[in-house]
Amino acid sequence: MYLVDPRRNPAVEAQAIDRSHRIGQQKKVVAVRLVTPDTIEEKMMLLQESKAVLACDLVKADTGGLKSLTREELLGLLG
Repeated sequence: MYLVDPRRNPAVEAQAIDRSHRIGQQKKVVAVRLVTPDTIEEKMMLLQESKAVLACDLVKADTGGLKSLTREELLGLLG
């Protein structure tokens, strides 16, 4: 399975990958994400990764929560 167009919602991609392997299927499924450098798709992937890290840090109880976020990080998470 080749993923060429990154989705705005990573859960949609995960669902598409999960659906490619049906119950009872014997063959393995390989999902490959193709992103060319210096494109909008690459920027979207980098933004998704940074938002995922930021959200993970926000959920952790020992980091101080919202107090540790800068204004730019908070706007980036909400935007």
